[in-house]
Amino acid sequence: MKSTEPISNLIIKMADDELILGHRNSEWTGLGPILEEDIAFSSMAQDKIGHALALYEILHEQFGEKDPDHFAFLRNEKEYKCCHLVEYPFGEYDFSLMRHLLFDFAEMVRYESLADSSFEPFRLLSKKIRGELKYHTLHAQEWIKQLGNATEESHARMQQELNHCFPLAAGIFEPSKEFEQPLMDERIYPGEKELYNLWLDRIFPILTQASLNLPDLDKVQPDFGGREGHHTEYLQPLLNEMSEVYKLDPDAHW
Repeated sequence: MKSTEPISNLIIKMADDELILGHRNSEWTGLGPILEEDIAFSSMAQDKIGHALALYEILHEQFGEKDPDHFAFLRNEKEYKCCHLVEYPFGEYDFSLMRHLLFDFAEMVRYESLADSSFEPFRLLSKKIRGELKYHTLHAQEWIKQLGNATEESHARMQQELNHCFPLAAGIFEPSKEFEQPLMDERIYPGEKELYNLWLDRIFPILTQASLNLPDLDKVQPDFGGREGHHTEYLQPLLNEMSEVYKLDPDAHW
């Protein structure tokens, strides 16, 4: 690959998703519906921010981008490439739980595909992160099954959130017209369409066991735009909050 831009673009998308959702999940700290869930979401938030850090370090060390803290906190909103799903406030627990299921299984199939990547840092990172995602996905699917099959109200709420979240989650797989083919040609990863289909294969049996129905896939309009820097109204306020302390003295050493 003559240009490093395609792979840098992919890394930024992955890292920004992890960073933003990590901060969103951390908003459950102290507010979980039960103590176990308070701890679980806090732990998963820490993992996601750690994943983001690992990806930003690859950008810094392999491609000469600024150090991870600088890169994470001092960009303009339009320079972020996260999908819309991760930007939404944590909302009610049913929304956060459905987002958790759909996002973490998307991450799982992505990192599984990177285990055979021609880009060695991806292969090494995949081995570590897949182990953590195993527990994230187990947590999500057990709660989805429990709530989907509990009461009429819990089932209705989970189905409503699936209908709401699915187009947003489909936006995770927004392809890059400019960079997709070079990455596939170099066997760095298989492309967003294949990952989307693998994701559907993984979530369908879980949703079936939870008595939940996927929306009509022919009618779903994926919520694209985030990968090109077009974001929801929720991202900028979160960026302001995330970077407030860092911006007081970007050169400080902690």
